[in-house]
Amino acid sequence: MTAKPEVIYVGDPMCSWCWGIAPTVHHIAARDDVEFRTVVGGLRPGPSAEALDDRMRRFLAHHWEKVAEVSGQPFDETFLDREGWVYDTELPAIAVTTMRYLAEPETVGFFTHLQRSFYADGVDITDPARYPELIDGFVVDENTFMDEMRSDDARTRAWQDFAEARELGVAGFPTLLLRVDGMTQVLSRGFASQDYFDNQLAHWVEGRQPDSAGPGECGIDGIC
Repeated sequence: MTAKPEVIYVGDPMCSWCWGIAPTVHHIAARDDVEFRTVVGGLRPGPSAEALDDRMRRFLAHHWEKVAEVSGQPFDETFLDREGWVYDTELPAIAVTTMRYLAEPETVGFFTHLQRSFYADGVDITDPARYPELIDGFVVDENTFMDEMRSDDARTRAWQDFAEARELGVAGFPTLLLRVDGMTQVLSRGFASQDYFDNQLAHWVEGRQPDSAGPGECGIDGIC
């Protein structure tokens, strides 16, 4: 290999299985033997947004319970009691790509902070008024971030991420890809354990044979 392998994480801050795999994503991003890059895939942005009606509530409650069972991650299901809310993932995606643009090393931490705020704390991350609070503690200037997030360029960056996800062949989230010497392969589609990823990366980074075991419990946006 002529360069470090690159792990490409394609997910969405409002994807429940992406929240389920968040601790493992942080573990991988912290490795010093791989490069790590986050691409926001676009779960239900803009024209694909869905109203939180009774059908949607049942759908989300079922999958949140499944993710919590498999991953142990916390969920605040009282959020599902909201009336008149729309599941639109565009603004959180814009926020992530804005953070990446202004302070790239903060991207993974901010991505997870949005997830925790939404899933565990019941914060409406589709509300732009919440972002001064949400970026508190990150190495960005509040006014600069908010101005940039509202810009046409910020929206363009987010939609470029959505397009890149499609170009990479990603049809669901989370998906983790590995790029080695210009060749890209799938590490995992859906939920997989930290041990699974360590095992797979040991094969590519250290030249060891991976175990035969698969990734285990699957889930692409709650679909197995």
